Amino acid sequence: MAEEQRSQIIDRDIGTEMRDSFMDYAMSIIVSRALPDVRDGLKPVHRRILFAMSELGMSPDKPYKKSARIVGEVIGKYHPHGDSAVYESMVRMAQDFSLRYMLVDGHGNFGSIDGDSAAAMRYTEARLSKMAMEMLRDINKETIDYIPNYDGEEHEPVVLPARFPNLLVNGVSGIAVGMATNIPPHNLTEVIEGVQAVIRNPEITPIELMDYIKGPDFPTAAYVMGHAGIRQAYTTGRGSVTMRARATIEDNGGKARIIVHEIPFQVIKARLVEKIAELVREKKIDGITDLRDESDRNGMRIVIELRRDVNPNVVLNNLYKQTPMQTNFGINMLALVNGEPKILNLKDVLYHYLQHQIEVIRRRTEYDLRKAEARAHILEGLRIALDHLDEVIALIRSSRTTEEAREGLIERFELTHDQAQAILDMRLQRLTGLEREKIEAEYAELLKKIAEYKAILADEQLVLNIISEELEEIKERFGDERRTEITISDEEILDEDLIPREDVIVTITHSGYVKRLPVSTYRSQKRGGRGVVGMDTKNDDFVEHLYVSNTHHYLLFFTDKGKVYRLKTYEIPDLSRTARGTPIINLLQIEQGETVNAVIPVESFEGEQYLIFATKLGIVKKTPLEDYANIRKVGLIAINLREDDDLIGVRLTDGNREIIMGTGLGMSIRFSENDVRSMGRSATGVKGIQLDEGDEVIDMDVVDPDLDVLIVTAKGYGKRTPVSEYRIQTRGGKGIKTLNVTDKNGRIVALKVVSNEEDLMIMTSSGTLIRTSMSGISTMGRNTQGVRLINIREEDSVATVTRVQRSEEPALDADGEAEELTEGELPDIPVTGEETDGDSADE
Repeated sequence: MAEEQRSQIIDRDIGTEMRDSFMDYAMSIIVSRALPDVRDGLKPVHRRILFAMSELGMSPDKPYKKSARIVGEVIGKYHPHGDSAVYESMVRMAQDFSLRYMLVDGHGNFGSIDGDSAAAMRYTEARLSKMAMEMLRDINKETIDYIPNYDGEEHEPVVLPARFPNLLVNGVSGIAVGMATNIPPHNLTEVIEGVQAVIRNPEITPIELMDYIKGPDFPTAAYVMGHAGIRQAYTTGRGSVTMRARATIEDNGGKARIIVHEIPFQVIKARLVEKIAELVREKKIDGITDLRDESDRNGMRIVIELRRDVNPNVVLNNLYKQTPMQTNFGINMLALVNGEPKILNLKDVLYHYLQHQIEVIRRRTEYDLRKAEARAHILEGLRIALDHLDEVIALIRSSRTTEEAREGLIERFELTHDQAQAILDMRLQRLTGLEREKIEAEYAELLKKIAEYKAILADEQLVLNIISEELEEIKERFGDERRTEITISDEEILDEDLIPREDVIVTITHSGYVKRLPVSTYRSQKRGGRGVVGMDTKNDDFVEHLYVSNTHHYLLFFTDKGKVYRLKTYEIPDLSRTARGTPIINLLQIEQGETVNAVIPVESFEGEQYLIFATKLGIVKKTPLEDYANIRKVGLIAINLREDDDLIGVRLTDGNREIIMGTGLGMSIRFSENDVRSMGRSATGVKGIQLDEGDEVIDMDVVDPDLDVLIVTAKGYGKRTPVSEYRIQTRGGKGIKTLNVTDKNGRIVALKVVSNEEDLMIMTSSGTLIRTSMSGISTMGRNTQGVRLINIREEDSVATVTRVQRSEEPALDADGEAEELTEGELPDIPVTGEETDGDSADE
């Protein structure tokens, strides 16, 4: 006996034994528990739950059944593990914040996004969802293989038919031994369109597939920041995307507050609120006075009240940085392919799913063909019997036993065993004429189906067409709009080749709302017209700045406090003509009380280019443009201002131009840019013009000797005067008179150097905008009061003036209708006033 026991002992190195045993264990975990199959996107536990519910007949049209019954069925027949693990897996498939498209229809408390756990399985009920039925469709038509369960008494499917690409649609996460998978959910419509694209073009690339599948689509919506991580994941199988909560800034009686409407995927709302409260208590985030969770059945709403003196945009950015309001989702597209774990790119996932569907359709068609041929075979025997009815009846009546009758039929009519048995089993009612017709019709229909099935099996393109049609049907039934919005990341710039290059208008209101829209939105009018509504403004708001730029140019935003910020023009939201716009604090991290009052479109920071600054108190400064090439998100000091001064204008020059400045009371000065030496970015500057008491600089422009100086007043009057009438003076003097200011025409609001090839856009404080040809404005002397440029109401005033390129579109009449107007219809109406040469005001 001892010798027999010794013969069963095998000498083996312990290191080798540990390695081999651990590898066996690891592969068991990888294949049997933690990783999904690329074909149906399910782990074994999820597959077993759905199959067990199907076997229990728990379809969507049947009553709910206790979850405990389902769990017992799963662990008793298919999944030899703990009941809590099975129940938790089933619960997740019933949570609308966990799965993009739920596979289990739960009834009862199945947990919440606040982190509440589901009720015990003895209290909740469930059944299959309609989407789950598509995962199981045709499972009884031998479309998939079965294997014995853990005790060999039952059989379970190796994979489900999966009539939609569940691996991408619902995603999956799992940790195995030495590897993990983390695939985000996607939009069903987009994924199906991606599969159809692969069917049409098998050589399509992952990048081309991104035209159909834009990126992850999480059940909790929110934002995905940037395309770089998505592109990397779809091309290599690994990548990381940044998820950000959807939050808006609202005005609440002079104070701002942040409203959080959507949070990143897998973030627990209650813990997010606790984290924000903790940071406030520890004074790591300043300015929050109250925090409330006002979420209800209508949606999520977390209210964060702020102090009056804080910048809400800064607080929001701190929340993104320090709380789960912004998190990363590490994509690792690992799945089982033929039982082996593999990293897959987007094309690989769709390809393997498509191969699975080809196999499913082929096996289903073979099954239907076998059934059709078997039924046709029986009908052929019945047709023979009906054609020889009397003889068949006589043969049966003369037979002593059923076996004798069957053998007689087989021998007499050359039938098969099954045909003979079908004749013997035929009821007498089948002998009527109507039943005979039904048999003939059924036989003819079966012959058509048999031919169709054989054609499908002989042509793979027909199989692909069937897959595409069935996917289209699922898309129409279950497809919905994308929830997660993909936006531009703070760290990346979108592929600019995908953004059209076009001229646009950028408007900024007094209250800080910004938007862009095509220049063609506003067609040209003759001067004196009433204009069209440029935007809807709040009662206390008006358009203050209007600029023309290109979508691919930079926009440098200069504020009255002397700081500069930078955006690409296409980062400004593209909105309709009447839309108010987006709060500029959502785009720029400007300080509380800081307003933008100059914007410079810049194509490049290279070359000999300078920025000329002018302030309200008459100070000018010149700084190389390259000093502003690297601007942080929090802005940069552009000019050091005195305590009571504001920046009123910035212009881009080549360093050798002439500058003209105008004041509100009608004074102006023209001097050479060389009078202003180049200074550092943070310098204060030198005096440009000496102001009288109560006067201030309102505008500054770069001179072109061949052009005219346009003056526009608050009451809508204006004039053009040749630049030659403004002689060059020395910087720092009082200047000369440029317009006779009266109560009728009002103070000067704009001074521009213009040409006949331009149009003029004038926006009033009420939001009315007129676009008129510069050639329609009369050229007048330097010291006149001008002519009416726009008819405005008494309580209204001109807010901003800008030049744009000549419109090629037809003019509008005063009511905004297309109509050709002659100059005689709108005569020049000069305002009477004394002509003076203005030289008494010279330096």
